[in-house]
Amino acid sequence: MKVFADLHLHSKYSRATSKEMNLEQLSKNAKLKGLNLLGTSDFTFKLWLGELKKKLEPVDSTGLFKYGDIFWMLTTEVSTVYAQENKIRKVHHVIHTSSFDVVDQIRDSLSKYGNLSIDGRPVVKMTSPELVESLIGIDKDILIIPAHAWTSWYGILGEFSGFNSMEECYQDQTKYIYALETGMSSDPPMNWRLSALDKFTLVSNSDSHSPWVWRIGRECNVFELKELSYGQIREAIKKKDEKRFLFTIETSPSYGKYHFTGHRNCGIDLHPKEALKLNNICPKCGRKLTIGVLQRVEQLADRPEGFVPKDAIPFRDIIPLYEIISHVTGVNQLYSRKVIEEQNKLIQKFGTELNVLLEASEEELENATDKKIVDAIIKTREEKVKFIPGYDGVYGRPFFSEEEFKKAKKQQEIKSKEQKRLVDF
Repeated sequence: MKVFADLHLHSKYSRATSKEMNLEQLSKNAKLKGLNLLGTSDFTFKLWLGELKKKLEPVDSTGLFKYGDIFWMLTTEVSTVYAQENKIRKVHHVIHTSSFDVVDQIRDSLSKYGNLSIDGRPVVKMTSPELVESLIGIDKDILIIPAHAWTSWYGILGEFSGFNSMEECYQDQTKYIYALETGMSSDPPMNWRLSALDKFTLVSNSDSHSPWVWRIGRECNVFELKELSYGQIREAIKKKDEKRFLFTIETSPSYGKYHFTGHRNCGIDLHPKEALKLNNICPKCGRKLTIGVLQRVEQLADRPEGFVPKDAIPFRDIIPLYEIISHVTGVNQLYSRKVIEEQNKLIQKFGTELNVLLEASEEELENATDKKIVDAIIKTREEKVKFIPGYDGVYGRPFFSEEEFKKAKKQQEIKSKEQKRLVDF
């Protein structure tokens, strides 16, 4: 059975999330996306847990559940906040388990370290090793994965509150950590540049805060399993089993919100080489720049670009169909009826959005939609899309037309000259 799994997203009870983040909408849109396994998210939050217990049906002894046509795994995200080596550490961890009994025990344990009723993603005042030790003490089969590992804030390897290695963070409990989540601002090739990460499996999830087709599954994991179960998923990840773990689906890190170094309030975005010339200080306001993931990887890497470990799990890049159509047609707004209609027409034709993006032939696509949209889909598959990279919370911009990209680059060059003038001044 082929499994498309997004195991890190949120419920309506997390901060800054859509009120539509419920089982009904998530199930509906997961089916349209082409996902068949979702993480429940936020199981530490009492109201959401009540809904999960009421609506999810256990699937035999698989450790998974079902609602509608979608399988579900019990998951949550927890933020640990603590001081270590004279620095405040803020690290997000995704927790996976297989039963509500274990969930109840996790909630009892974590409630001693933080208020679980404030947010779907709670903050607990304990160290990362303490978190892992407490969870493994409850059930050795709990799977703990550091979330969006490279983001400047809350990433285990992030610039501002993270560490320089997995071992520095998890210490003697690292033996229970088998994977890390790439996040939208990094991809497998960036992580492959650190030999110390070779022993960890790279997983990819959306961390979505809304249920729409262009948000959930924008990053996900693809498995081939004889039996769909919690144990099979866990073992495929733990052992980095390329026969069971086929590939991850990624968005280009340039599209992510923290790829380049920059300062959003001042409109400053810089390649690491340019940021280093400025000593990572914003040329407009004089404050420290938000170090992008690309620069952070450069700081820690011990391998050149392009290195591929021998046991690396493959990956494929996508851009959500809605966003492809939006950029190609010039309708740069969310929830455009025109764009949604074209998106839905293609999904209806090919069954799922992932089928449109990954499987439908160029000829089939040309018989179903505008040639410019087809060209953009094919360029995405072939990794020929060009980007103005994202920075400091600002998404990157994709360009499917060479002419449009050159115009944007020219504007970037003018902007860079102005930035340099500010520095020289």
